[in-house]
Amino acid sequence: QVQLVESGGGLVQSGGSLRLSCAASGSIFDVYSMGWYRQAPGKQRDLVALITSSDLTMYADSVKGRFTISRDNAKNTVSLQMNSLKPEDTAVYYCNVQVVVTPGINSPYWGQGTQVTVSS
Repeated sequence: QVQLVESGGGLVQSGGSLRLSCAASGSIFDVYSMGWYRQAPGKQRDLVALITSSDLTMYADSVKGRFTISRDNAKNTVSLQMNSLKPEDTAVYYCNVQVVVTPGINSPYWGQGTQVTVSS
């Protein structure tokens, strides 16, 4: 069993900052990519940022230059620093972690989601 626990969401004014964190625990042999997705009401869940096990990062065009993803491999955590927030960043944010439970077998796990609301 693998559990992901997210924290850090909330309400912030436009231009403000928030930091999201996600901690993975349980039967973890290794962790591959870690990422953040978001889903606004009535819309599909989209990738926001991703970081590989080699610390390569990728970002959605809409957040480049404003968001920074990072990971702590010793603690199996992934964080998302969000600066210069805009109302259109309002969504439920989910972390996603590719976990190796047994060598050769990896599966994606999702956090429970945390609400981020940016007021104008």
